[in-house]
Amino acid sequence: NIFIFLLFFVSTGLTVCYSFRLCYYSITGDFNFYSLHSLNDEGWIMLKSMLSMLMFVIFSGSMLMWLIFPTPVMICLPMELKMLALFVSVIGAWIGYEMAKFSVSWISNSLKFYSYSYFFGFMWFMPNISTFSMNYVPLMLSYNLFKSFDQGWNEYFGGQGIYMNLKNNSMFVQFLQNNNMKIYLVLIILWVIML
Repeated sequence: NIFIFLLFFVSTGLTVCYSFRLCYYSITGDFNFYSLHSLNDEGWIMLKSMLSMLMFVIFSGSMLMWLIFPTPVMICLPMELKMLALFVSVIGAWIGYEMAKFSVSWISNSLKFYSYSYFFGFMWFMPNISTFSMNYVPLMLSYNLFKSFDQGWNEYFGGQGIYMNLKNNSMFVQFLQNNNMKIYLVLIILWVIML
């Protein structure tokens, strides 16, 4: 069926386009966190789970193929169909690269394609329905609280600030108590002066 054939190659091209855009954004993008975030890619819990998932997918895919097709069938494709998959993958990667270069910070021709890039890049209306509209108010509230409390007066008057003040005061009192002979003599002198 020609429709299934075209649908297969269009889906292959769009998958390569999305994957290339995702890799381009994640590799060449700026670091959008605060400098206090300690991020690295050595999380062994995530790496072990990804490795086990990779092995499971490879083995289960080959096992499923052997169970569905018990006798191997020789598929002989002409050269045009062999090159068509590679051609569609290259074209999809090129389209993904071109869509990733769309800039919205300058007045340019790319602003004409911003609505298309927004629509295709955000899986239609799924993020607006599921995340943005539901979480915008709590996220902005938590951002403002983080800016005013965690990076503001709460540093000095919060739990750690009070702890540091009490620690400094107790260290000063401990210093005075360690020199008790001097304090005893000073108190005697003050007592003599006052009498």
